[in-house]
Amino acid sequence: MKRVLYLLSLCGSILLLSGCWDRLEINDLAIVTAVAIDRIDDKTIELSTQVIIPKNLSSGNGQAGVGQQSSLTIVRSQKGKNIADAISKLQTKLPRKIFWGQCEVYIFSEELAKKGVKEQMDFLLRHPQPRERAYLFVSKIDPKKILELSTPIERYSAETIMGLSDFRFSMQVNLQSFEATLTSQANAAAIPLLEIQSAPKNEDSDQSNRLPAIIGTAVFKKDKMIGQISERTTRGVLLLRNEQKEFTVTLKSVDRKGNVSLYPVLLRTKLVPEIQHDKWKMLVKVKANGAIVQNGTDLDYSNELLKKKLEKVFQEKIKDGIEQSLKEVQQNLKTDIIGFADEFHRTYPKQWKKVENHWDEKFPTVEVKIDVDANIRRQGYINKPGAIPEKEVRNK
Repeated sequence: MKRVLYLLSLCGSILLLSGCWDRLEINDLAIVTAVAIDRIDDKTIELSTQVIIPKNLSSGNGQAGVGQQSSLTIVRSQKGKNIADAISKLQTKLPRKIFWGQCEVYIFSEELAKKGVKEQMDFLLRHPQPRERAYLFVSKIDPKKILELSTPIERYSAETIMGLSDFRFSMQVNLQSFEATLTSQANAAAIPLLEIQSAPKNEDSDQSNRLPAIIGTAVFKKDKMIGQISERTTRGVLLLRNEQKEFTVTLKSVDRKGNVSLYPVLLRTKLVPEIQHDKWKMLVKVKANGAIVQNGTDLDYSNELLKKKLEKVFQEKIKDGIEQSLKEVQQNLKTDIIGFADEFHRTYPKQWKKVENHWDEKFPTVEVKIDVDANIRRQGYINKPGAIPEKEVRNK
C-alpha cells in the first residue's frame, strides 16, 4: 500500500512540473519598439508600429552595418475602431506574433489628444504587455512620419526620442506617471510635444538629416489636451516641480561688456503652502549653487563685491523664469500641472475639501511668493582675466 501511495504521489507531482508548451521564441516575435496612434474620425483610429528587423542588426555590437541604417525597422499601420481592433487586423498582415514588451515610446497625434486619450490609456494600462515605464509623447504632425524617420545618430527614431527624454531638459512622462497625475488632486497632466526638426536650407534636405525634436509640452485637463507651453515655459515648470536638476544660465556681466555662463551644480525647489484669513498662498523656495563655466569679460569674480553683484543677477534670472512660467500656466491656461493642489491637500486637508470641486477657479487666485537663494560656489577659471582694481569696483 505504501508503494502504491508513493507511485500515485509521484505521478501527481509530475502534473505540477512546468513545461515549455507556451514558450515564445524570439524568432517567432515581431518586436515593437514604438507605437503611433492617430485619429481618423470619431469612430476610427490608425495604429502604426515600428518593428525591428532582426536580420539587419549585426550579431556583434548590435549596431547597424554600413548602408543598413534605413532598414533596421519597418513601420506597419492598420485602422480600427480602437487599439485592440487595429492590432487584431495588423496581426493578419505580419508573419510573426506582435510583441509589445520592448515598446518604450507611445506617440499620440495632437488631434487625438485634443479629443481625449482615455480609451487608449485604458488599453495600454490594462493589457499585460505594454511597459508602465514606456515614454509618452504628443506629435504636432502625423506621428507615423516620426516612426518612419531614419535617424543618423541612433539606430532608429525610437532610440533618438528616448535619448531626448533621458536628458531631462523636458518633461519625462511615462504611462505610470501620466495615470498618477491625471488621478491627482488637480486632474491635470503634461506630455512632451514632438515635431520633426528639418535640416537647414543650405544643407541637403534628405530625410536622413531630419530628427525628431521636443518643442514644448502639451497640457492636459483630465484626459484631453487643452493647450501647450513653450520650451522656455517648460523649464520654469520643471523648476517649480523640482524636476530641473541641471541647466546652463548665461548672464550679462556686471559693469562690463560680455557674458558670463553659469552651470548650476545644485538646484532644489520646495513648495510651502499657507492659508491665512481664507487667502491661499504658496511660497516657492529655490536653492541654487552655480559654477562659472565661461567668463567672457575682463572682470575677476573672485572679488567678493563682483561676485555678490553677479549672484543678484543670477537670482533675478531664475525668478523671472519662474514668474513667466506661472503667468502662462496659472493665468492663461489655468491648469495646475505644477502640483499646488497636492501640496495644499497634504498640508490643509480640511480646507482642501471646500475647494476640491472647483480648484480650477481657485488655482489662478493663489498668491505666489518666490524666494531664490542663488550662490556662486566656484569661479571655474584657470588663469585670472585682466582684473578690475578693487578700488574701482567699490566706487561703482
